[in-house]
Amino acid sequence: MPTSPEQTLGYRFRDASLLQLALTHRSFGADHNERLEYLGDAFLNFVIARVVYLRFPQVPEGDLSRLRAQLVRGATLSLIARELGLDQHLRMGVGERKTGGAQRDSNLANVVEAVIGAILLDGGDSVCEQCILAWFEERIAELSSGQPLKDPKTRLQEYLQGKNLGLPEYAVAAVSGAEHQQQFTVRCTIAATNKHTDGSGSSRKRAEQQAAEAMLLLLGVK
Repeated sequence: MPTSPEQTLGYRFRDASLLQLALTHRSFGADHNERLEYLGDAFLNFVIARVVYLRFPQVPEGDLSRLRAQLVRGATLSLIARELGLDQHLRMGVGERKTGGAQRDSNLANVVEAVIGAILLDGGDSVCEQCILAWFEERIAELSSGQPLKDPKTRLQEYLQGKNLGLPEYAVAAVSGAEHQQQFTVRCTIAATNKHTDGSGSSRKRAEQQAAEAMLLLLGVK
């Protein structure tokens, strides 16, 4: 039997319906977690921005943004979702689940943001910040201003060129949602290795960066 999400989250909800809503994918029905995801995304970015601002007082703004991005990127959030066992508690439609939706990185990243939004509403900003810092503790401790600060696409390209593996290819695999809320899925392919990864985002550029980040993880590039 899966562990209660409240146990792994380290937070007990006063209003259990908020947690249920946070765990509900849009494929499940009209009431889903996208509004909570919006709220959680904004608060997570604020908390992590403050952490890196205080941790690296001599680092300029552009590098602070990249340090923050290392912690709030989709690949990191999906890993945290799995560590917290949220993949075992997602509520989604049958079709989405059958196509692997419960293990799709974009869904897992979104549910972390939605849970953050739910805790923020239920317990307030101080409690929510404590939860975030606990979940990210090890990654924050490992964060260094000396870490590579280039974006994932640049890092991947430089790695492949150094290995004489050619350039990565990016192709839009799917576009979903209304025109003003489109979600892009992009596939990154490395022909020389016959490997591919997918990334999702609200723009093609963001989806490409997600796909490149996933490829770096797949190739074991730090």
